[in-house]
Amino acid sequence: MGAVEVNGYTIEPGANLEGAWLYWANLEGANLEGANLYGANLEGARLSSANLGSARLGSANLERARLEGTNLYGANFEGARLGGANFEVARLRGANLEGVNLTRATNFQAANLKEANLKGANLKWANLKWANLTGAFADTDTQWPWDFDPVAAGVTFV
Repeated sequence: MGAVEVNGYTIEPGANLEGAWLYWANLEGANLEGANLYGANLEGARLSSANLGSARLGSANLERARLEGTNLYGANFEGARLGGANFEVARLRGANLEGVNLTRATNFQAANLKEANLKGANLKWANLKWANLTGAFADTDTQWPWDFDPVAAGVTFV
């Protein structure tokens, strides 16, 4: 998918969409690699199979966003709101999820979270079934589902 116009914004790789209002936007398959989406409102957005590798998503609202199969390799979510987002089979290797707000159930089923930063993240209500957390790192402030063993899953505590 090349550049597209959504809600008056040009969506293309590396785009500066800081603070953009993309509430419930359809960006399925869009190439947003390296885009600046800091503080953007992507609540309910459809981003399935999109490329958001190395995107800056800090403080963004991604609540209820559809991110199934999305490439989020190295994306920065620090301080983002992700409650209710669907990351099923998403590729989050090396992503920064430090301090993310997961106030509602979030689906990471079969997601690749290898080497992701989970320090201070609240994953208490997350579905981590079949997720790859090998080499992910967390701290004592990281909250896990009651029936999940992060050490057995390969998480490193720092």
